[in-house]
Amino acid sequence: MATKKNKSKSTALAAAEFGDLKQFRKTNEAIGLRVVEGNLSLLSRKVFNVMMYHAQEMKEPGRNAPINTPSSKKYFWIPLSELARDAAYDSKDVQYLKQQLEDMQNIKLLMENERQWTSERLVSSVTLVNPEGFNKHSGQVWFGYAFPPEVHEQVMAPSTYTRLSIVYQSSLKSGSALALYEICRRYATNPSKLTFVQPYEHWYGVITGNPVSADSLPEYKYFKRDTLKPAIAEINTLTDINIELVEHKNGRRVEKLQFRVQENQQSKLEFPSPPVIDMELVGRVMKFGFSLADASELIAQHSDDIVRTSVARVEGRMESKSLSPLEAPAGYFRWALQDVARNQQAGVSSLAKSSSAKRSSGPSVMEKFLAARAQEALAVYKQLDEKERKRIFELFRQQNSSKAVKLDKGIESAMVRALFSGWYAKELWGEPTAQALAQFIEQFDQGSDSRALS
Repeated sequence: MATKKNKSKSTALAAAEFGDLKQFRKTNEAIGLRVVEGNLSLLSRKVFNVMMYHAQEMKEPGRNAPINTPSSKKYFWIPLSELARDAAYDSKDVQYLKQQLEDMQNIKLLMENERQWTSERLVSSVTLVNPEGFNKHSGQVWFGYAFPPEVHEQVMAPSTYTRLSIVYQSSLKSGSALALYEICRRYATNPSKLTFVQPYEHWYGVITGNPVSADSLPEYKYFKRDTLKPAIAEINTLTDINIELVEHKNGRRVEKLQFRVQENQQSKLEFPSPPVIDMELVGRVMKFGFSLADASELIAQHSDDIVRTSVARVEGRMESKSLSPLEAPAGYFRWALQDVARNQQAGVSSLAKSSSAKRSSGPSVMEKFLAARAQEALAVYKQLDEKERKRIFELFRQQNSSKAVKLDKGIESAMVRALFSGWYAKELWGEPTAQALAQFIEQFDQGSDSRALS
């Protein structure tokens, strides 16, 4: 994966000054779509918006048709390069883009209002055409697409709609952020500045683009940590609105959510370049147990060096013959991403400020190393899904039943947490090695709070 680093601020300023934000009208019914089959990924959300924008610009199908056939007059046509540019897809991997376009035909929607209930696909037909021959290197490749009847009507003649910008969507790095941005942008000019109030299950469905089921629905605290907080941070940093989460509780339980929305006084104009999809790297991440969509989004959210370092760390742990098998590589990879990113951004740590490896008073270097390692193991544990956490804790319980510590409260108990984190660190990384300790000491002396794990 490679990312362009030199996107100039002047380009974005020029776009804003001349009104070239590539705005389109998105019917409010199409914002927060209820997906009952398939998955709306970041790229498919962006591609669909680009399709809407160009269809509204052309006003009718058949224009620019690269071939003269009866069916070609039923498609909207744009150069494939234009689709890739507006969707912020900088990769040369056409196969991956084709797969995303095909997946969009597998997305099933439910649309319902006071008069009508409709079940329909997001896109009815997509095609790629090169008049000079599809497998030739010369000529221009054209992208043709058609919407199903109800979707076509909502795209071309929306009754109530929100104006959105291709420019702002290009700056967002996750599908959840883009979905939440579209919903909240609708309420930026509303007098109340508040979105509707809905159960968190509803918000999970419309923000993630996943069908809602008892099996797939995470606990609210994990949905907030892994989806809502990162999406809100992206929107507030990169777009023309600021949003705030409003929780509605029944006792201590959060049952419903809404968002407070404010337009920025001055639109943010410096847009980061989008990531390039590296399918070889996507494949390596998928081997940890991720779907294509999830692997692509994780890669899009982190820089190339962070992803590759994290992948190498997980692969090294999986290939280790001296340690027990890594049974939850997906959770381990999520933790590794956070750990590598944190270590890259860390300044001088309080650990390094307060002592040195040679100091005789206070905890020994080995004690500090084991404590740091235990904290990292606890962080890995928290990245696992609930079923995997229960399985691991039950294994811990079985192996520590003779300890004079009551385990009933789980890691909520400080004593249990200390015992568990040390045990799990040994499960993950084995006994401390001289190499790992030496790496820890080196980082310690350099004033970094990086964790040194084998």
